[in-house]
Amino acid sequence: MKIIEVEDYKALTKKTSEIIIERVSQSTSLTLGLATGSTPLGVYENLREDFLNNKTSYQHVQTFNLDEYVGLHKENPNSYYYYMRENLFNHIDIPSDQIHIPNGMAEDLEIECQRYEGLIEQVGGIDLQLLGIGVNGHIGFNEPGTAFDSTTHVVKLAESTRRANSRFFHDLSEVPTHAITMGIATIMKSKQIILLVYGLKKAQILHDLMTKEINEELPASILKKHPNVTIIADAKAMSIIKEKERVGAYDQ
Repeated sequence: MKIIEVEDYKALTKKTSEIIIERVSQSTSLTLGLATGSTPLGVYENLREDFLNNKTSYQHVQTFNLDEYVGLHKENPNSYYYYMRENLFNHIDIPSDQIHIPNGMAEDLEIECQRYEGLIEQVGGIDLQLLGIGVNGHIGFNEPGTAFDSTTHVVKLAESTRRANSRFFHDLSEVPTHAITMGIATIMKSKQIILLVYGLKKAQILHDLMTKEINEELPASILKKHPNVTIIADAKAMSIIKEKERVGAYDQ
């Protein structure tokens, strides 16, 4: 894994959006795997501004989102369908039939998982996957203990994840308890992965990711086996790693 350390959130989102825009501009066909939450918001803002100013076209791009809450209609402002539409898709020229997000309102969730997995396989997998990391090491909604060979599946959300996401809801009780997520094996088939790590609250998990052995209790640790992962982290997220390095160097 390669780590790119940047100064702050603005630099993190700028670097990430530059990588995405370059891939979109240089490709005649591209499949992007997209993430939600607070960390990618600045990335999507940069992509919107680039489209407005430079008209970078997404006509040849397909997108697959990592996950969606179970039980939230796509018009619900807290659904990831709504999030993606408001923050990116309504502002670029991507055809609507090339946008793919799991259906959290499907009557049969297992069939929906199979359908989504099949769509990803049909396009040949994800070319560039954008990831965040949870404070417990989850990627997508793959919580600690998720099998590394998992494909798209329904997951019960850890309480730490629900609490972290409750800032988007009026109350913790409104946060769904389950979600559909791309599995770890699905994510690992991506040709290129960018992992965004931002802020002091992610410093410990980034340190754990870089120092602990690969273990299903730390889902992101499997990324060490991927041949093309770039971690983009700000100075605060890197703070524990930097401190350990400083102390280690001093002790020698």
